[in-house]
Amino acid sequence: MTSSTGLRDRKKAATRAALSAAAVRLSRVHGLDGVTAEAIAAEADVSTRTFHNYFASKEDAILYQAEASVQEWVDALRACPEDESIWDSLERLAVAYVSDTTRDIEEMCALPRLIEESPALMVKTMQMHNNVSRLFGEALAERTGTDIDSDLYPNLLQVAIGGAVKTVLELSISENAQGRTPAQLMTEALALIRRGLPQPN
Repeated sequence: MTSSTGLRDRKKAATRAALSAAAVRLSRVHGLDGVTAEAIAAEADVSTRTFHNYFASKEDAILYQAEASVQEWVDALRACPEDESIWDSLERLAVAYVSDTTRDIEEMCALPRLIEESPALMVKTMQMHNNVSRLFGEALAERTGTDIDSDLYPNLLQVAIGGAVKTVLELSISENAQGRTPAQLMTEALALIRRGLPQPN
């Protein structure tokens, strides 16, 4: 019973992820307004009914990718050694994230752009931030002995890491990376942040 339940849950998770990825891919090509639930379902090779079993709207499907990513970071951070410095933990996780060959970097960059360009997605992202994104801030607060509600540190740390990852991904797909890999760029970015972003000489 436990084995069959676990398999069913994994299949559901895979279908949900496939639908979300399809929604991002199609929106990237056609724009959010040019994408329908039917098209997303067809892209993921499932029925429209199946799409609606998982998501109430195309916006929800798109943002699931962001929610899942946040949860991955939370789980990975909580699995790090407690005696490891928070910056060492985050650098290791960030380098692994941008170096993951199972992810499409252009699609990873597409999601933030879609959100910025769509008022509907922006509103839903703000709602998501109050729920899912808070989990990462709470994990950071736990590791640093701070309070997510009253201390600046975990909140600033979350913004700094998120900004660094976004910047590295965008530079990686541009023509200005100068031969540096995403991992090299990520290491360089976090080294600058850890030094307090000193003014270049």
